Amino acid sequence: MTTMAERPRTAAGSDFAELGRRINAAGLLRRRPGYYALRLSLVGAALAWGWGAFFVVGASWWTLAVAAFLGVMFAQTALVAHDLAHRQVFRTNKPSRRAGLIAGNLAIGMSYGYWMDKHTKHHANPNHDDLDPDVGPGVLVWSREAAAGKGFLTRYQAYFFFPLLTLLGLSLKRDSVKWIMQRGKVGEALLIGAHIAAYAAALLLVLTPLQAVAFFVVHQAIFGVYLGMTFAPNHKGMPHPTGDEDFLRKQVLTSRNVRGGRFVDVALGGLNYQIEHHLFPAMPTPNLRHAQPIVQQYCAEIGVPYEVTSLTDSYGQALRHLHDVGAELRRAA
Repeated sequence: MTTMAERPRTAAGSDFAELGRRINAAGLLRRRPGYYALRLSLVGAALAWGWGAFFVVGASWWTLAVAAFLGVMFAQTALVAHDLAHRQVFRTNKPSRRAGLIAGNLAIGMSYGYWMDKHTKHHANPNHDDLDPDVGPGVLVWSREAAAGKGFLTRYQAYFFFPLLTLLGLSLKRDSVKWIMQRGKVGEALLIGAHIAAYAAALLLVLTPLQAVAFFVVHQAIFGVYLGMTFAPNHKGMPHPTGDEDFLRKQVLTSRNVRGGRFVDVALGGLNYQIEHHLFPAMPTPNLRHAQPIVQQYCAEIGVPYEVTSLTDSYGQALRHLHDVGAELRRAA
């Protein structure tokens, strides 16, 4: 009698099809309405509490503590919008989009449509130099080929990585506005306009001008750093695909998981199970941790490397990769 590892799969379909059968048999693609009802309620309540605290604290420098808290909650709201975009919460597009517009455009001022467009391209071709917008050359450069001819910032970009994350939230919001204007998304524009107007009015009417500037800097910086630290461990420093890989290998080989228990699960919004998320984007977040041992065992059976590391080491790998990309530029300087 052959074992599961020995059983030929050519007649049964692709490697991914076999994995999909195992995941379906375990019931891990089923919706988790109770979990999401609780999570959305908690995140929404915490966001409302933060803005309530802002008005209660008023024109005091203690408002910077509120700014820090709201920076964290903006990132948690973005993680909720991420799950909505993947239809992990609702089965159909209409309620997902409506909730996503509220969480993205209205609550944090980032276009839900822009994020969906960008993130869909990333999932289709993770870490692909030409097709993944997350590794395309920008302020940071993720490949030696793209680094050719760059200057001082690229030579020492590993040192600038975390400082630059303070601007990530603002950068994504700017790109959101550009995307909306290019596509004439009137509804999305109105929601983001409402967010900007309410945000500016709150800061200018409640705080002194200097406090308002300080609140804005702290709030947006923490939002950007938290958001960047949530997504950076997942693919940065991992192999770049050639385009010849099948779906399973393309997703697994370009991703890494991050261990750390329930605290890391909450802090990263479940994205620490990046391999499982990329293989099954619509899988509800709480099911990812149950899918992880199934996927890891299956990858071992078919001989596909499965990367899992600690949170700190994942950042170390990303920073070492950034530093390596600028090596030739440093030698030539």
